Amino acid sequence: MPSPFAHRALRSVLMGCSTLALASAAAAQDTVALDTVVVEGQGGSGNEGSSDTGGLTADGYVAKDARVGTKTDTDLRKVPQAVAAVSKKELEDRQVQTLTEAARYTAGVRAGTYGFDPSFDTIFIRGFDVTYSGFYRDGLRSLGGSFATFRHEPYGLEGVTILKGPSSSLYGSAAPGGLVNVISKRPTEAPFRELEFQVGSHDRAQVNFDASGPLGGNDNVLYRITGIKRSADTEFVAARDDRTYIAPALTLRSDDRDTHLTVLGEYSDLKAGGARGFLTLTNPLNGQAFITDIEQGDPRYRDLDQEQARIGYEFEHRFNENLAVRQNLRFQSISTDMKYVSVYGLNPDGISAYRGTGQILDNADGIAVDNQIEGRFQTGEIAHTVLGGLDYTYFDGQYRYGGGLAPDLNLITRNYGQQPVDPVTSNSVINSDTHQQQVGLYVQDQAEYQRFVLTGGLRYDWLDTDTLNNVTPSSSQRAEDRHLSGRVGVSYLFDNGVTPYANYATSFAPTLGVGADGSAFDPTTGEQIEVGVKYAPEGLGFTVDAALFQIKQDNILSAYDALGFQRQEGAVKSQGFEIETKASLTDGLSLVAAYTYLDLSYDGGENDGNLVVGQPHHQFSLWGNYEFLSGPAQGLELGLGSRFIGKTYADNANTYENEARVLIDASIGYDFGAADPRLEGVKAQFNAKNVFDDRKALCNSGYCYREEGRSLIGSLRYRF
Repeated sequence: MPSPFAHRALRSVLMGCSTLALASAAAAQDTVALDTVVVEGQGGSGNEGSSDTGGLTADGYVAKDARVGTKTDTDLRKVPQAVAAVSKKELEDRQVQTLTEAARYTAGVRAGTYGFDPSFDTIFIRGFDVTYSGFYRDGLRSLGGSFATFRHEPYGLEGVTILKGPSSSLYGSAAPGGLVNVISKRPTEAPFRELEFQVGSHDRAQVNFDASGPLGGNDNVLYRITGIKRSADTEFVAARDDRTYIAPALTLRSDDRDTHLTVLGEYSDLKAGGARGFLTLTNPLNGQAFITDIEQGDPRYRDLDQEQARIGYEFEHRFNENLAVRQNLRFQSISTDMKYVSVYGLNPDGISAYRGTGQILDNADGIAVDNQIEGRFQTGEIAHTVLGGLDYTYFDGQYRYGGGLAPDLNLITRNYGQQPVDPVTSNSVINSDTHQQQVGLYVQDQAEYQRFVLTGGLRYDWLDTDTLNNVTPSSSQRAEDRHLSGRVGVSYLFDNGVTPYANYATSFAPTLGVGADGSAFDPTTGEQIEVGVKYAPEGLGFTVDAALFQIKQDNILSAYDALGFQRQEGAVKSQGFEIETKASLTDGLSLVAAYTYLDLSYDGGENDGNLVVGQPHHQFSLWGNYEFLSGPAQGLELGLGSRFIGKTYADNANTYENEARVLIDASIGYDFGAADPRLEGVKAQFNAKNVFDDRKALCNSGYCYREEGRSLIGSLRYRF
C-alpha cells in the first residue's frame, strides 16, 4: 500500500492544482475587464516577474528588488520592513563556504553564537534563533528535525535574502526575529561555463563546476547543472568537512514568455563531526563555566553523515500584465547519522578523563506547496497589487538516540584515535516520531497612492503537531494551533531616494511539550513595531538602510520546577537599532558596512530584566573590495574586512561575560585576462578568514565554544 507520506504528497499536489484551476477559471472570466487597467510603477511585471529571476535582482553588492518581503517582485524601497540581501558577487568575493559565513556582515544578525561549527548553520536575527523555523529555500520552508537540518551550499546560490522581524502574515509559524531565504541558481539564457579548483587549510581540496544555457539550441528550454566535490579536515581532531553536491535545473517557457516552469533539484552528501568543541568545567568558587583545551570527539567514532535531497518546481502563468498565477512545490528528504564521543569530566587521578559515546539517527521527509494568485488593478487614483495564497506543508520525522561507554582519554599523551571505541548498539533511549502539517490562507494588498505605499496582510493558519513517544506512549502529545497573523506598514518615497517607513507585524510558533496539568503549551506569540528609513538614490550604486525596532515574544518557557515541569510564563523583549550600507561604485569599489545595537532581555519570570545569553549589545562589521580597472595594477583585486563582536553574557543570571573580539578577513585576487586576452576568464583568488587566529572562548548556558581559527583558501577559476 502507498505510504502515508505518499498520500500527503499526492494530496498537496492535487490541492495546489485545484487552486490554480479555480484561479485560471476566474481569470478567464475576468480577463476582458482587467485588460483595460494599466498600473504603473509596480515592482516587476511581464517577463521581469517570472520565476527565472529567482526573487532577487542585484547590481553588484546592491539589491534592487526582492520577493522575500511581499512574495511579489517588489522594489525594496516599497517594502515597509527591513530586508537585507547578500548578492552572488559578495558571496564570491568573500569566498563564502557556509550560510553562517554568508550572514556575518549583515546588520541585525548574529552568526556564530556557538563558535566554529562545521556541522550546522546557526543564525540569530534580532536576538531570536531562526535555525529551526526560519530557513527557506526559494520561498518554501526547509523542513527538518532536531539534527536533520538542511545545509545550504553557497556555491549553488544566486544570493541570500533576510527578512527581519515577524513574517507570519505571509509564511506562517516562525520565530519573531525573521527568516533567511536562499535562492537557487537557475538556468541562464546566455551560455555559461565555469570550472574552479580550491585548496586550503586542513588538507582542503575541492573542485566546483557550473554550466548553463539553452538546451539543444532551443531558447525556450534552458538548463543548468552545478556541483562540488570536497575533501577536508577541520581544526577539530574528530570532525571532517567533506561534501558532494549536485544541483540540476531545467526551465521550460513559452514563446511569449508568459508561462514558465522551472524544475529545481538538489542532492548533497555531507560528512562532518558528531562531537565538536572542548570540555567545559565549572569553577567551584564562583560557579562559572570555563573552557579547557581538552577536545571533544575521537577519530575512531566521530562522523556526522548526512544525505539530503530536494526536488520541486516553480510554475507561473501570466494571463496579461495584471493577472498571474503561481505554484511553487518541493519534496524534500534528509537523513542524519551522528556518532560521537564526549568527554564528561576529569577522573580523580587528574591525568585522565572519562568519556561516553552517543548515536543519533534523525530522518525527515517533507512537502511544501505554495499557490498564489496576483492581481493588479486600480480604484480611482490608488493602484493595488493584491496577492492571495494557500500553502501547505507536511513534515514527517523520526528521532532515535542511544548511548554507551568509551575508554578514558589520557590527558598527557592525548591518545585520540589510538583505542578501539565500541559502537552504540541500541538507539532506544529516545525513540520518537513527529508529524506536523500546516495549512495557511493569506491575502495581502500593496496599495499605492502618489508617493505613499500601504502594505497590509492577514493570514490564518491551521497547524497540527503529533509527537509520538515510542518508549513511553502515555507521554505522546498532540497540539492543535490556530492563529491569525497580520502586518500593516506604510512607506513614503521622496524624489531624492529617501523612503521613511513604519510597520506593525505579528508572529506565532508552536511550543512542544506539556505543563504540570498535562495540557499542551500554547504557541509563543510575537509582535513588532518598527520605524526606519531607506536611502537608495537613482543612478547611484549604493543604499543605506536604518531601523529602530521593538519585538516582544510572549509565552516563553521558564526553567524546570521541582517536579521537572516547565512553566509558560514571562516574555522576551528585543529592542534596538540597525544601520547598513552597501555600495557598488563605478570605480571598482564594493562596500558593506553594518552596525547593530541590541538590547535583548527577559520581561517577567525568574530572570526578569536580565539580558539573554550570547547576544551582544554592539556589533560592527566592514568589508571592502577594490578592483583595479586600469593602470599597471589592472586585474588586481583586494579585499579587507573587520568584524567587531561586543561582550555577551554567558548565563541568564548575568554573572559573567564573554569578552569582546575583533576578527579580520582579507582577500587578494588577479584576473589574468587583464594581462593577456588569451587568458580571459582565468582568475586566481586567495582568501584568509580570521587572519590573526583569534580563538577566544564563547560560553553560553554552561557550555563553551571557540571562534573558528585562521582559515586559508586558494582558488583558480576559469569561466568560458
